[in-house]
Amino acid sequence: MEQYFKIGEISQLYGIGVDSLRYYEKLGLIHPVRSESGYRLYSMHDLWCLNVIRDLRGLDFSMEQIHDYLAGHTVASTLTLLEQESNAILQKMQALEKLHNNVEQRMQTIRAAEHQPVDVFEIKQYPTRRCFSIQEEYTNDEEMDILIKRLLNYDKSRFYIIGNNQIGSTIPLAQAQKGSYKTYNSTFILDTNGDCEMEAGDYLCISYRGNCKRNAYYIPALFAYAKEHNLTLTGDILELLWIDIHISADPEEQMIELQVRVQPK
Repeated sequence: MEQYFKIGEISQLYGIGVDSLRYYEKLGLIHPVRSESGYRLYSMHDLWCLNVIRDLRGLDFSMEQIHDYLAGHTVASTLTLLEQESNAILQKMQALEKLHNNVEQRMQTIRAAEHQPVDVFEIKQYPTRRCFSIQEEYTNDEEMDILIKRLLNYDKSRFYIIGNNQIGSTIPLAQAQKGSYKTYNSTFILDTNGDCEMEAGDYLCISYRGNCKRNAYYIPALFAYAKEHNLTLTGDILELLWIDIHISADPEEQMIELQVRVQPK
């Protein structure tokens, strides 16, 4: 005698909502019979179909593909299906490997911040750096968050907020020289595919612990160092976020690097 299962039992067994089971029935993927009292009863064949649906949906097979297979599967169609499953699994493995490498890289960036020299002036030589940039002024963190989210939309598969020390903003040099240290004129993310460029050259750099409120101390200190060492500042000040609020809510753990291109006088 064939064994049947009620809809509640199937829903609990497979973790599938009752509405989904009815939807599968509507599509002709499963074919429950009705009891004398009108309840849906599912056969062992329906359970097999649900196993197929669950496995193939997990690999992003369409309902149409699943329907075609269940409607008339043969040895040949089963082998074809298994080949498609194998390819889908390989693609997922490659995507997961790429995601894993990205997470590892971002973890290394955060750990590298622990060894980043702080409160030390350095001259760093950079080649031309490409970036995506949004040329809009802002003065508060909420506005910056919106701009960063817009930047991340350039490539959602590659750009992340957490563990990305390539995100920053620019402070107009003229404004900073007048004592305005939190007036920004653009937000950027460094990327080799970017449509904008940052000039190559020598950059006077300093990293510090804390949030951007400490620019009020470090930018004047940067100006003083440049004057003392006969350096001419050229271009806007870059503010790069090594450790920001998305990584730590503790300002003492946060880290910012200031960079400005310089030339000997």
